[in-house]
Amino acid sequence: MSGIVGVCQVDNRPVDRALLQRMTASLAFRGPDAQNVSVIGNLGFGHALLQTTEESLGEKQPFRLGELWITADARIDARTDLLRRLRAKGQDVANRATDAELILRAYAVWGEQCVEQLLGDFAFAIWDEQRRTLFCARDHFGIKPFFYAHIDGQFVFSNTLDCVRLHTMVSDRLNEQAIGDFLLFDSNQDLQTTVFADIQRLPPAHTLTVVAGEIRLRRYWTLPEGDLIRYRRKQDYVDEFLELLRAAVSDRLRTNRVSVQMSGGLDSPAVAAIAHELLSQRPDGFQMDGFQPDGFQPDGFQPDGFQMEAHTAVYDRLFHDEERHYAGLVAAKLNIPIQFFVADDYLPFAGADDPDYRQPEPENNPFFKHHLDFARQSGQRHRVVLTGSDGDTFFFELPNWYFHDLFKRRRFGRLLFELARYGWTQREFPRVGLRAWWRQRRGQQWQPEYPVWLNPEFAARLHLPERWRELNQKPARHPTRPRIYRVLNSPMWSQHFENHDEAVTRAPIEHRHPLADLRLLEFTLSLPPAPWLMKKELLRVALRGILPASVCSRPKSPLTGSPFVETLKDPQTHWIDQFAPVPMLANFVERNAIPPCVGEADDYRLWMNARPLSLNCWLAAQAHQR
Repeated sequence: MSGIVGVCQVDNRPVDRALLQRMTASLAFRGPDAQNVSVIGNLGFGHALLQTTEESLGEKQPFRLGELWITADARIDARTDLLRRLRAKGQDVANRATDAELILRAYAVWGEQCVEQLLGDFAFAIWDEQRRTLFCARDHFGIKPFFYAHIDGQFVFSNTLDCVRLHTMVSDRLNEQAIGDFLLFDSNQDLQTTVFADIQRLPPAHTLTVVAGEIRLRRYWTLPEGDLIRYRRKQDYVDEFLELLRAAVSDRLRTNRVSVQMSGGLDSPAVAAIAHELLSQRPDGFQMDGFQPDGFQPDGFQPDGFQMEAHTAVYDRLFHDEERHYAGLVAAKLNIPIQFFVADDYLPFAGADDPDYRQPEPENNPFFKHHLDFARQSGQRHRVVLTGSDGDTFFFELPNWYFHDLFKRRRFGRLLFELARYGWTQREFPRVGLRAWWRQRRGQQWQPEYPVWLNPEFAARLHLPERWRELNQKPARHPTRPRIYRVLNSPMWSQHFENHDEAVTRAPIEHRHPLADLRLLEFTLSLPPAPWLMKKELLRVALRGILPASVCSRPKSPLTGSPFVETLKDPQTHWIDQFAPVPMLANFVERNAIPPCVGEADDYRLWMNARPLSLNCWLAAQAHQR
């Protein structure tokens, strides 16, 4: 919810306060309410505040507690439980303590193990004067970014990549391996690096300690692999899920003004329904006296009530799209206003030469302007925007691997019971994967393609063919939840959330993702996949009577058309096949080897062959920026 920056002179030289102030000022777009700098000897912290909670109204960071200092971009969940544990350890902490203070007090009690006591989304740095130690951490799922550079006796960090680049010791030299990964896979596959050679990325669920000039990384959490829970009553699963979902949404509200990016599916409507229920139960809302920054409070706001609205992206002409209909049903059921964001007129690579849409790192998204405009519309009237990310990962799993695991462990009684229950609930015989197995045996299974347009010298120097084969090998599977283990261990997971961060949207809004909650994750990992994770059965059962029946029974389905394929039928887009490359692109791509995009009906090939143009647009923007 804020911008953070810091400089630690590990060689004990004084901090350049003027430079630190410039770096902090660059974060004003994400923290418009206050910008402050503190210098403590060879350590300097900067903070740009975005007020989104009642506790943040009187907040001032960097924050000090004795010999401990902190700058944090954080929202701490399960505050009541954490307060109880802190008080049991002798901490005199108020109920309305800021999230930064809670983190700092947790560090005072548990030291570097404090992260194991924290729930929520966070990126923070703590300076321990007594130990002369800088301690940094990033949340379990990587929802809050954390970037750093360690150059010539200086350690520089921020939750904003462009801020780190402002430091005079940080060069613009590119990380060729990250470029190669982008061209092969759409994204950098190394969780510890960025596209810039001098700047590193702290991976999710990791801490970083700087002491005596050395950097130490530690992973503090991994995906659990516990046993499945078994309840006698079906309703017990539903009740526990709803209790956890309400806790996850409640922790991410802490405001009486909220927007929801809501589709017509199950995930985001579930978040919207629970948020509306919780806000409605507050008799008078809570007042945030004096919290009236320009452009934030909408007309007609009543301080003793709450405001909630939905935003839905729709296509009205490109192809048949039912999102408007189903999202409208949810909004009517909840009696909340809804705004439809019509995306038909967005052409590929629109805004590529507009500095307001410049991307911190390359992204293969020809509709990036659409993504940012939708985010900005969602946060136009409210600073907190709830999403349904990533329900597809948490609540959907084919039961095949669960059945295979039962068979392999010779639990035939349980297997027969689960097969029978599947047939009864789904009204069909389970697909155990025999056809996929046969296609794989005959070599007929779909395989990704190696790009034909890579510069051969570049590909050979970075061993890209070998990397392509290595990373496309089948990963080790979890016996019952292969999908979630594959996704959560993929760089695409945290990058998805980073694309919702203010550093990308360039707007003072905070996206919060209630379904990406550690408590919910641990619960869903312990569920029997059959029947609860088949076709999102858990969500469908839990939301009956809360959401419209037609939404609860709506099949999971992708868009009925490809926006990229359809928009390329417009003659205005045909320049894509004639784009002029910037000189640097030749280091990575053979321009004349790129197949035509116009007329390509295969969506996968189209997006793959758009990567060189996406990279070209990013390189052009970098050259213009310099």
